[in-house]
Amino acid sequence: MGKSKVAETSQIGNLGSGLNRRTFLAGAAAATAAAAAGNVFGQSPSVDEMPIIDAHIHLFDGTRPLGAGYMGSPAYRAISKTSLPSMYRPQARPVGIIGAVVVESSFWIDDNLWYLEQCRTDPIMMRVSGTLDPGQSDFGRYVEHFHKDPMFRAIRSSRFYTADNGKVALKPEQVANLKLLAQADLALDTANPTMNLMQANVLLADAIPDLRIIMDHLPSFDPTSENQQAYEAVVKDMANHPNIFVKLTEVYHPRLSDGVIVRDYEPLRARLDYLFDAFGEDRVLFGTDYPNSYGVATIAEEVGVMKRFFSTKSRDVAEKYFSKNAMRIYKLSLT
Repeated sequence: MGKSKVAETSQIGNLGSGLNRRTFLAGAAAATAAAAAGNVFGQSPSVDEMPIIDAHIHLFDGTRPLGAGYMGSPAYRAISKTSLPSMYRPQARPVGIIGAVVVESSFWIDDNLWYLEQCRTDPIMMRVSGTLDPGQSDFGRYVEHFHKDPMFRAIRSSRFYTADNGKVALKPEQVANLKLLAQADLALDTANPTMNLMQANVLLADAIPDLRIIMDHLPSFDPTSENQQAYEAVVKDMANHPNIFVKLTEVYHPRLSDGVIVRDYEPLRARLDYLFDAFGEDRVLFGTDYPNSYGVATIAEEVGVMKRFFSTKSRDVAEKYFSKNAMRIYKLSLT
């Protein structure tokens, strides 16, 4: 593995033990092929041949009788009603992705069972961040049920607060239910970043310090001149809470002010530098947001820009971002 080549057994040991060993080796081979293809960005060996875990993709099947509540970006919906592991894998493997976490994109509780089925039938799928509503009285019963499945490691929910004239407050009944989530050792994904949601995450982190809270897609938040100071303050507040983690995802995104997708690396690097410096190497995760990212950036481009960013850092730091932090936060393992 470039300058950091180690024995195969040591590499597997470093990542832990739960994903099929054959799958891991296939992914590692793909990572090697991707590195050999060309170091497009002049990256250092610290990011070469590195197995990657994609901590944020969406799956759905709009052809089911039930349909699907969400079917990707507008560009994706124009070409397909389905997003399945078999469609994702051929794009992910060549760039070194060995596994992925499906994050809910549906309010239908039955879709948790469909997500779990997809994970069990395709080895690239590692875990589920599912859909449960902490505003419902039966939330605890469903947490008790689903947390017994080792594939079900998180939920995504972002409506646990109110905002009245700029004042954010937590909903007490949802806080009580989310404490049950923490007791079950499940994490909480939250999206998409707004000033109110970021402030609510800080309040929730105070209220439930043992709940792992993940702020999805933080680089996609475009502060304005009016809220820049407040944005920097809330990022600092989130960073001061060790149970808040961030996905450095949607780096490529339509800019809020004009819809332009910024391709120039320097402004992207500046934002990534700011967020990485705030949260540190142990609290950042990789994800492609596929297929919500379709039409904005390819999976290879999502991987490439982040490899370019981490090429100036040590291999150990890069490994945390590309796999090890996701394994720790989502309780992933390799077998």
